[in-house]
Amino acid sequence: MAMYNFKKITVVPTSKDFVDIVLSKTQRKTPTVVHKHYKISRIRAFYMRKIKYTQQNYHDKLTQIINDFPKLEDIHPFYADLMNVLYDKDHYKLALGQINTARHLIDNVARDYVRLMKYGDSLYRCKQLKRAALGRMCTIMKRQNQSLQYLEQVRQHLSRLPAIDPMTRTLLICGFPNVGKSSFMNKVTRADVEVEPYAFTTKSLFVGHMDFRYLRWQVIDTPGILDHPLEERNTIEMQAITALAHLRACVLYFMDLSEQCGHSIESQIELFESIKPLFSNKPLVVVINKIDIVKPDELSPEKQKLLEQFKSEEIPVMMMSTVTEEGVMDVKTEACNLLLSQRIDVKMRGKKVPDVLNRLHVAMPTPRDQKVRPPCIPEAIRKKRESMETDKPARKLLRDIELEMGDDYTFDLRQHWLVKEDEKYDEIPEIWMGHNIADYVDPEIEVKLAELEKEEEMREAAGVYDSDSSEEDDEMAGIRKTAAMIREKRTLMIQESREKRRIRAPQIPRKARATKRKHFETQMDDLGVDPAEEGHYTKSRSRSRSAVVPKKKRMDSLGRVVSSSRPPRDVSGIRDPEKLKKVRKLAKGIQERKFAKHAKKGESDRKIPDRMPKHLFAGKRKMGSASHR
Repeated sequence: MAMYNFKKITVVPTSKDFVDIVLSKTQRKTPTVVHKHYKISRIRAFYMRKIKYTQQNYHDKLTQIINDFPKLEDIHPFYADLMNVLYDKDHYKLALGQINTARHLIDNVARDYVRLMKYGDSLYRCKQLKRAALGRMCTIMKRQNQSLQYLEQVRQHLSRLPAIDPMTRTLLICGFPNVGKSSFMNKVTRADVEVEPYAFTTKSLFVGHMDFRYLRWQVIDTPGILDHPLEERNTIEMQAITALAHLRACVLYFMDLSEQCGHSIESQIELFESIKPLFSNKPLVVVINKIDIVKPDELSPEKQKLLEQFKSEEIPVMMMSTVTEEGVMDVKTEACNLLLSQRIDVKMRGKKVPDVLNRLHVAMPTPRDQKVRPPCIPEAIRKKRESMETDKPARKLLRDIELEMGDDYTFDLRQHWLVKEDEKYDEIPEIWMGHNIADYVDPEIEVKLAELEKEEEMREAAGVYDSDSSEEDDEMAGIRKTAAMIREKRTLMIQESREKRRIRAPQIPRKARATKRKHFETQMDDLGVDPAEEGHYTKSRSRSRSAVVPKKKRMDSLGRVVSSSRPPRDVSGIRDPEKLKKVRKLAKGIQERKFAKHAKKGESDRKIPDRMPKHLFAGKRKMGSASHR
């Protein structure tokens, strides 16, 4: 398998979540009601079903995890070695093996307890066997917590790996750190790799795509490699080594003659010699970057001599600068042509080529005269080919123009309007409250205004507006004076009315006015005041304790004893018994409607009318009897 979709691997839960998911599903999907008066065969089937269902859930989920993760023997050697570098092949296989072992153990536990369930002779014993079976399954899963956590981390990291096709046309960029590999990739592809002026900015493989000769190419940016033995290389460097070893690509070895990367030219050549065995049977291009700083001609004779060994080995050497973009497209074109020619040579050496060539016949016309007849390409086809060329420099964007002009740049909003060229820069009509003001403008307004002014002049000349201004002024002065007096009077009346409403005189109720003297004396006597016949009621007589007449108990209309000094709250303000009954009847009706809304009988209702509603306590139906509760 050339490519593998790692993003489709299912999420691996922790052991606790795994147990919760399986047990809750068993509780939801299997019957939950069993009684001791059932037949023993029915009770056994009830608990057998729970054991088998739990075992099947565990089996399915563990099988999905094992099948989703890639097997190192089935995938491309590039992916197999990359996973070995990133996750350790032995640890990875051990984790999957433990998950597989747990699956077999759970299957055995379920099979043993289903066999034991056949000998359960009571509800209690069958239930205990079910608990023991589910408990052992969960214990087995809890022991796999470390393997599950490790596999989840591997899954998360695999999903972030770039989608690399090992069999497609590929340009592979390698070299020391900070020599300009990522900058070159950003120039020739649509990728956006982070570029910083320090080593090991790129810590993993990055993939970008580009088009050349109507074909799709992938460009792989590898982390920087240092010159030391293979066993001492770290994980970041081993990713680049793995890509060099397994991918069929054109290798671009980058060098920095300015030595700003922190490594001398001698060190860069030594690294090239040490990893040279990885370049066998692959097209190779040595790219000298940063020629805007130092060019090969400016080097000392000793360093120039070091570069001559590439020419002796017939390795193409190209120069470029990612800052000025000088030579970038030339490097891309040369590398792609080398890889295409090498792939064609490999196919030509294959077994299928002779059979194909035997079925092909190319007719070569013999010249009839000495005239040269070049191929005739229509103008439309030629323009279309030129427009599809990807090697020519990109056209200037508005952003580039803005950076060049700086503060002098102004953005033309009407540049791409789909209107005629002579109408593009016409005045835009003003819109007010959703209406175009131009719709209400009369084109003959000036002519009409001139006629109106002429008419006004004629009226003034005829004396239409002449009148006695002195009489009019006297008359208007009288009207204004009267209006001011009216306003002042009205203001005074409003203020007086407000004062009357603010201060109200005390009023005696009509019933109090009609109170008879005798009734008043009786009340005063009850209060212990002796009313004199002369009409002085302020003098009180002292009474002995034994002479105090006991007060009569006051009873309300319902026969309740109430305080004589304060009427009951429910009869306060109501003297007529008929009206009191009517009020109570209305209040009772309002309360009944209010409590009936909440299914209550009164203010103190705190109980549930039916303690076991049938629709909640009838138990689960059998499978297939209904699709709703």
